[in-house]
Amino acid sequence: MSHPDVPALVVVVPLLTGLLTALALRGRWAWAAATLSSWLVLALVLDLALAVQHAPGGVVSYALGGWAPPVGIEYRVDRLNAFVLVVVAVMGAVVTPGARLGVEAAVPADRLHLFWGVWQLCQVGLLGITITGDAFNVYVLLEIGSLTTYTLVAMGKHRDRRALTAAFQYLVMGTVGASFLLVGIGYLLQVTGTLNMADMAARLLEPETARASGRTIRAAFSLIAAGVCLKMALFPAHTWLPGAYAHAPAPVSALLASTATKVGVYVAIRFLYGIFGRELSFERLPTGPLLLVCAAVAILAGSLLACRQRDLKRLLAWSSVAQIGYMALGVGLASKAGLAGALLHLLQHALVKGALFLAVGALVWRLGAARTDDLGGLGRRMPWTAGVLTLGMLGLVGVPGTAGFVSKWYLVTAALEQGLWPVAVVVLVGSLLAAAYALKVIEPLWAAPEDLPPPAGAAAWGGRESPFSSLVLPGLVLSALSLGLGLGLGGPAQGLALAAAEDLVPARGGP
Repeated sequence: MSHPDVPALVVVVPLLTGLLTALALRGRWAWAAATLSSWLVLALVLDLALAVQHAPGGVVSYALGGWAPPVGIEYRVDRLNAFVLVVVAVMGAVVTPGARLGVEAAVPADRLHLFWGVWQLCQVGLLGITITGDAFNVYVLLEIGSLTTYTLVAMGKHRDRRALTAAFQYLVMGTVGASFLLVGIGYLLQVTGTLNMADMAARLLEPETARASGRTIRAAFSLIAAGVCLKMALFPAHTWLPGAYAHAPAPVSALLASTATKVGVYVAIRFLYGIFGRELSFERLPTGPLLLVCAAVAILAGSLLACRQRDLKRLLAWSSVAQIGYMALGVGLASKAGLAGALLHLLQHALVKGALFLAVGALVWRLGAARTDDLGGLGRRMPWTAGVLTLGMLGLVGVPGTAGFVSKWYLVTAALEQGLWPVAVVVLVGSLLAAAYALKVIEPLWAAPEDLPPPAGAAAWGGRESPFSSLVLPGLVLSALSLGLGLGLGGPAQGLALAAAEDLVPARGGP
């Protein structure tokens, strides 16, 4: 690392700039501060990821306040959370610059500084969850991320009053999930006497601990698993997600869809593999079959419901329910290939869904709405925005040459290696259903007649593209990154995902 305090700065920088933005800055200065903070965080995270690659054992440890773990709070970065940190930082650095116009259209001018302050505090929570090595810190930072997320969703009420209802439902479900998580962590503290996650994992492996506290450990496992499933929106705990994504301002949907549920998936992997261990989670408890069933239903039901939507944001929201199912599928397979597939799908979905919601934001800014009925002929009128939508939809399908194909290939391979051909069939059927709702978007964009009238809500139309640098370019950047992964240009990212999977499922225990 270029500086020993980089792990702390990853969280401190957005925390301080977020408070400064909310208290002292106004107008576009607030957005500029948020953008600068996101770029600085990305630089810090990339530096940290490189340090992890060269660190002994692939782990960087940082003791907050100089108190050595397990007594003090530790920031512990290995290949797994380095991978997720990069995903969160990249999405923040790309989405924040492209969010200004969409936010200004949805949030009153006198609230913009508060919005951008909360936006940065949301990133504090997401980054902090991913980097911390303390179980109670996970809960605290999860609540910071959740409370700011509820606020960001609710701040879309001036454009869509349903945002308040969606934020309230999100609040209720999130509070239930956080309560489960907190009680589960309390049980683990009772059993192990520590909150440091590495120390907790070591003590759970002791035979005498398992014999004396087996029922308490299983209760903790059940509570934490339920809480994490609510946070990652895995079926049947997904009900908060469609409303939150559909009624929040489009930039908020882009940030949440590409980061919040991905951090939830990370927390699931960290607890299942890193703390409870693969033997307890998948050999002594029926976690694998349960995850596979929930994932399969999420993939099929989410895709079918996406096919029924006309509103693009609702279509993408239900698609997210299905895509989370693919990640849970990889986690439930409990193999190196399956876990690598889950991590790669996490990355590709973050890039693709961020790009798609940014493109929807461009449509809303220009047309006043974003419905499949309004897409006729936009491939000729708004070619760059239409291109982002097309590439994103192809990525959700998993067409060869996209990152979605790579991650689904890993998932299918992992399923077939274990003889679970019904799981492979679910992946293939889910991809066919994704093709059906993708065609609802792609076909009118490019196949509709040129002389279609502009959508009814379009203001000052003139057949023009949305502002390129503000609204279109960020989506193009994310689409290019996704396409590069699909074409084999994402070697470092793929290598980091495979190394993380190898760390959690050693060769002797995986395929």
